[in-house]
Amino acid sequence: MESSSCLHALNSRIRESILRLAGPIIAHEHSMAPSIDIAIPSTALSSGSKQYTIYNITLRLPLRSYTLQKRYSDFLTFHQSLTEQVGAAPPATLPSKSWFKSTVSSPELTEIRRQGLETYLQTLNSIEDNRWRNTSIWRTFLNLPSSFASQTSSKAGQLHSVLTGSGAGGAPITDPTVWLDSHRDLKAQLRDARLNLTNRDQASTPQKQHEASAAAKSSLVKAGTLISALEAGLTNIQKPNTSQSQKLGAGETRRRKDLLSAAKKDKDALENLLNAMSQKSKLDSAVANIAEHTDLLQTSSTAKPGASSARTGRVLGKETKETQGLDNQGLLQLQQQKMKDQDLDVDEIRQIVHRQRVLAEQINGELEVQNEMLRMVDEDVDRVQGKIDIAKKRIGKIS
Repeated sequence: MESSSCLHALNSRIRESILRLAGPIIAHEHSMAPSIDIAIPSTALSSGSKQYTIYNITLRLPLRSYTLQKRYSDFLTFHQSLTEQVGAAPPATLPSKSWFKSTVSSPELTEIRRQGLETYLQTLNSIEDNRWRNTSIWRTFLNLPSSFASQTSSKAGQLHSVLTGSGAGGAPITDPTVWLDSHRDLKAQLRDARLNLTNRDQASTPQKQHEASAAAKSSLVKAGTLISALEAGLTNIQKPNTSQSQKLGAGETRRRKDLLSAAKKDKDALENLLNAMSQKSKLDSAVANIAEHTDLLQTSSTAKPGASSARTGRVLGKETKETQGLDNQGLLQLQQQKMKDQDLDVDEIRQIVHRQRVLAEQINGELEVQNEMLRMVDEDVDRVQGKIDIAKKRIGKIS
């Protein structure tokens, strides 16, 4: 047993040493190496009466690769949007526009412009200053997933920008992809709040309970700010005068509103649970004080008749600041007052239990509604499957 415990301790120390030594190296490599590879290996001509040159942009991510097709005019709009959003022009220049030649009829000009555009994107992707890569314009133009919102910034920075964007001087949400990123942050805050409430319920000391409650309250406050920002962002995205070209359909808008409604219910339920835990802690403290005074009074009531009133049932070492200097009559009045306070505490517990019951009934009603919706979806799927089977039979007869 001793050798096993020593071996376990040695392994733990070795693991900690490796992590301590490798941590700065990993952080340095993460900060210096670009997380995506960008290239423009080829071009193509569009199909149609009015032809134009299409530049095939290939992107290699750690888990997948894909190709985008952009026009030169898309790059011009992209460059202008980056400049407006950051407040400064990118440290890379686009190839100049030719007024006398066209890339459709000039392969040489097409190759020169392809190389210039490739250098432009690679420069923005590899420079140390990441202000332009931190914008939603960069992610939207390259169709990057939400995890690549920035090569060097963390999701905490995105969350901070959204939290400060609601009435604190930051930029509001106007991009559908940024909206989804913020919604993921909202779910993370609610998940952290739920975890902190669980830790508070399992905490063994008042200090740990207070720390868990403070962390849960902080997460809920951030969640409330995100909900407000997401509601305003959903309105901004649908405005006709917004600069974003991507719009949401009616179905997607309704889905996102449902996501916000579910998040609000989750947040309200967690806030009610936090308030109930706080009330329970206060009641536990009050009950503990009442039990201490009751012990003193019970000791006083079991004293022998005829004993001195100053010493009857009074045990040195169990006196409190409230009972010192009180005679038996004063102790009786103190007990009656404590009993009244206890009745009030019990009434508060009853109200808390009633609120929890109402909340449980609401949750149950919501579950019944969701189950009914799932049942309707199942019926629709069965009906569509039946139509598909009939169509297959008809196709079989025709063939």
